[in-house]
Amino acid sequence: MSTSMTAHPATATRARTGGPQDHGPKIVEHLMGWVLVAVIAMLVTQLHLL
Repeated sequence: MSTSMTAHPATATRARTGGPQDHGPKIVEHLMGWVLVAVIAMLVTQLHLL
């Protein structure tokens, strides 16, 4: 039984769907992450969960 299965031929034809490197500057992504952290922190304190 010498069947060999590899994922390379299946992935070679797929189109790229994008990712963080395809978007704007990394600083914008970094700042938006910190904005999300701040919003979650404000929500937690307003709901007296901490």
